[in-house]
Amino acid sequence: MTLSTHIDCALAMTSPGRAVWVALSGGLDSSLLLTLAAAACRLHPRPLYALHVDHGLQPAAADFERHCRRLCSRLGVPLFVERACVDLTSGLGLEGAAREARYAAFARRLRPGDTLWLAQHRDDQAETFLLAALRRSGVAGLAAMPALREFGGATLARPLLGVSRTVLEHEARRRALSWSDDPSNDETDVDRNYLRHTVMPRLKARWPGADAGLAAAAAHAGEALGLLEELAEEDLARCGADPGRIALAPLVTLSLPRQRLLLRHCATRLGLPTPPAKRLESLLSQLGARRDAEVRVSWAGAEARRWDAAVWLLAGHAGRDGGEGTEGVGVPEGQWDGQTPLQTPWGERRVRLLGVGEAAPGLLSLRPRQGGERLRLAGRGGRDLKRLLQEAGVPPWRRETTVVVWHGDQTVAALELVEGRWVAVAEGWRGV
Repeated sequence: MTLSTHIDCALAMTSPGRAVWVALSGGLDSSLLLTLAAAACRLHPRPLYALHVDHGLQPAAADFERHCRRLCSRLGVPLFVERACVDLTSGLGLEGAAREARYAAFARRLRPGDTLWLAQHRDDQAETFLLAALRRSGVAGLAAMPALREFGGATLARPLLGVSRTVLEHEARRRALSWSDDPSNDETDVDRNYLRHTVMPRLKARWPGADAGLAAAAAHAGEALGLLEELAEEDLARCGADPGRIALAPLVTLSLPRQRLLLRHCATRLGLPTPPAKRLESLLSQLGARRDAEVRVSWAGAEARRWDAAVWLLAGHAGRDGGEGTEGVGVPEGQWDGQTPLQTPWGERRVRLLGVGEAAPGLLSLRPRQGGERLRLAGRGGRDLKRLLQEAGVPPWRRETTVVVWHGDQTVAALELVEGRWVAVAEGWRGV
């Protein structure tokens, strides 16, 4: 298959009439990809744009941008430049932090339905597979880079993933294409560069098809990953179909590998960091703890709790650091007319509270839960709010996200904000 055929096939997979973007670093790979894309979009008209991300990490950055501007001017392709903010304190390392900043820049520019083409090739895929193996990654890591994936409503595609670097170099020189080399790519203290300049040449000298073999292994892992995701979805359906609340009884009937698979899959579904192996084993070892035991396992950016015959997966650390149960922080306070949507850290809550037989109840007061509140319920008399929260199945870490509604000196309703549901409404009132 020729390079032009690779590009034509990739173009045929994009949404008709939607923009195609090329991530343009200025190096050989992306410069060639943009050149090929421009030719394809002239034959098959489609909006085409180039996107250059300036990480601001090295003096040569200005040279990269100048090259990108010259190339785009020659090709007649509009260029957009995004300035990235690389957080070197994130704990991800320089390469990881730069990647996070780069993808954040992509997200700022892309719109739903757009496609962004990345210039990674077969040699990059082989390196990624080796790095994942050396880091003891599971199947998801060994699958390396997907040729196509969803990205916030847009699509990320790698049209050159099956093409070797040698072929790309030959084509670039045949076209007398110019590019701007990144000097940091020669720094072999970086793991990927060490593999590229030291390990891969020796592997290819012994096994000439090493890059193709490693890339094929990544493709096999990708296929296996797809099958595992199908299996995890089937297990999730048996466990209640809610990735944030996994029913315990069917979960414990699964083998340990399937339990691990399901919990990692649910974390991915929720957009949470997957639990490290030791944290995951700690959680699984406590599934059989006493019913009243407070099982809580945390890792960076997420946590799991076992409560009410289920395993709950949560963002952040519930009860602190912006997690679900921020202990009253952000709970609306002040006056309320019973009609206006409430703005909360968990989104807008379009709820209403009406006095029975009245169009509007007059002025109400919103207060965080303090403890000891009681409501008079129709046919039940006075009831303690703490007991009502328990009866409603509100998890303990969410009970402090409950806003209490007062009418004068009477407690008339309680609204749990994470799910936006009325937990209790007093006699003579109606929550909508």
